Amino acid sequence: MELIVRAVDVGSGNTKFVTASAGTDIRCASFPSVAYPSSDDSPSWPSSERKKTVCIPIGPLFYEVGPDVSLAADTFRAKQLHDEYTETPEYLALLRGALSMMKVSRIDLLVVGLPVALFAVKKAALEKAMTGRHDIGGGKAVTVGKALAVAQPQGALVHYASEHQKMAEIGHEQSLIIDPGSRTFDWLVARGMRLVQKQSYSFNRGMSDVLRLLAAEITKDIGSPYRDYDAIDLALRTGKQPVIFQKPYDMKRLLPLAETVAEQAVSTMKQWIEAPHSLQNIILVGGGAFLFRKAVKAAFPKHRIHEVKEPMFANVRGFQLAGQNHARSVMAATGKERGHDASGEIE
Repeated sequence: MELIVRAVDVGSGNTKFVTASAGTDIRCASFPSVAYPSSDDSPSWPSSERKKTVCIPIGPLFYEVGPDVSLAADTFRAKQLHDEYTETPEYLALLRGALSMMKVSRIDLLVVGLPVALFAVKKAALEKAMTGRHDIGGGKAVTVGKALAVAQPQGALVHYASEHQKMAEIGHEQSLIIDPGSRTFDWLVARGMRLVQKQSYSFNRGMSDVLRLLAAEITKDIGSPYRDYDAIDLALRTGKQPVIFQKPYDMKRLLPLAETVAEQAVSTMKQWIEAPHSLQNIILVGGGAFLFRKAVKAAFPKHRIHEVKEPMFANVRGFQLAGQNHARSVMAATGKERGHDASGEIE
């Protein structure tokens, strides 16, 4: 019997997680990274209206999370945009919400991610916090035998190599993985699958900065506070104009302003790259890939920029593949069908 491996990527914008995996066929799902607190586990709507959320107990409170959380949350939706995000009750609620939706009671190996800048300092603490029993409400719990934290763009590298059948070849190449997310702009230089720490980093210059900047411009234009970030995000991704005061709002004139955020982020990243001519792979992933594509291509005009299908799930799919590879190596080393020691952890 194989070890049960699952992966979760709790981002500032969305929480992505694996629901099922059979080799390289990895099924994923996501929900907004919003945790709505309440004093009890009663849903915020009548029982006759079934919505896709779960109530997760954390300390004295319950946090409602899930795909339909926007229907539960009030108009003020605080985002945990700081470096201690992984230590907050909101993070734990989102993580446990994902565990709840996986429909398993036991996970032998759970793989989670960290921004590159926080990887070295937060890895051990996050792995410890993820290991053990997780109360997911309703008298149910999920037990995690062992946790593995990886730098978020490393997951994308593994996914890219698998998708393009380059797992053996990429082990001898130098790659740059660029991952613009909601809060952070992450990049990672790797030799093979190994992180080159001094050329890899992340900082707060992601899609949330773009959305706040454009919201401020719309506010000035219409003379009234405007904070519908979801509508702005949808407009950027699809070209569908947001409706403001019952009229479609033309955002085309704001696109150059949005692109300046991407240009600033990419320009800063280039200062860290010591030998761009040696890069054999430049891979662009993440939920903000569509907006940062132009800036990345301008910064590396002599390179081909590689992308993947469903870039938002690139990291979590790579986490899953890395976890499965790790589990197989454990089983091969122990020669056991089920690699548990007396404590229930993977040996």
